[in-house]
Amino acid sequence: MLASVRISEAIRALCLAGALTSAPVAAMSDTPTRVVSMNLCTDQLAMLVAGEGQLLSVSYLASDPRSSAMVEQAVNFHRNRGLAEEIYLLQPDLVVAGSFSTRATVDMLRRLEIPVAVFDPAYSLEDVQERLTQMGAVLGQPERAAKITAEFDARLTAYRAEIASRPRAALYYANGYTSGDKTLAGQILSIAGLDNIAAEDGFNAGGIIPLEVLAMAMPDAVITSRPYPGASRSEEVKSHPVIEALRRARPEASMTDSDWVCGTPFVLRAIDEMVALRRELQEVQQ
Repeated sequence: MLASVRISEAIRALCLAGALTSAPVAAMSDTPTRVVSMNLCTDQLAMLVAGEGQLLSVSYLASDPRSSAMVEQAVNFHRNRGLAEEIYLLQPDLVVAGSFSTRATVDMLRRLEIPVAVFDPAYSLEDVQERLTQMGAVLGQPERAAKITAEFDARLTAYRAEIASRPRAALYYANGYTSGDKTLAGQILSIAGLDNIAAEDGFNAGGIIPLEVLAMAMPDAVITSRPYPGASRSEEVKSHPVIEALRRARPEASMTDSDWVCGTPFVLRAIDEMVALRRELQEVQQ
């Protein structure tokens, strides 16, 4: 803490002296060589697309198995907490951030003349491809990104080809929140061959679906999020007897996890899980 305070004071002093514009920070080039990511989703995109030695640091969330699909890869990089002081001292020539990343940090880095590329969240499977292409462009690695995107698109095409019937499913999270078809989670269900009951009840994006409405809809399966350690009133609804009964088909597979969080090719693993669930539901219905 003391070191952080001292660094902050040093940077403020430099700002007041007007000296930061001459600080030894490399200018952004076509292929940056010192890249720092400060967002969970840009962490994973950067780890997938960056060339060897190009990526210096990822956010601490990249090492959290509850959120990150690339925990093992993340151990190879310095971890940051999105603080302007620590990122500045890494001397990056590019920082990649999410549109919801700490605005104060992004603004400070730009005042320090450090280039920052901001990525919007992925709300659809098409967005996943666009974010990969964007990461390839800012890292100067378009060929690497294009290869990953082509493989991703081929897998999506294969999923679409095999769907015959479509069981009905519901996404049900803490506080009774659900996601509709205009969300990444909703599109994971759709491409896997599951109809999302949220759309039937008018939830195109997201919102709170009452337990009674969910019960009356009688979905073939309910997909919930994995609980966090400890007790949470917001998550108690997911263990309601009605939910337990509706999750009777492969309950261990009826969970969202780190593969669902970000718009990366790892959503393919989530789709695989939902395809397996759909096939089991179809067998029960036959």
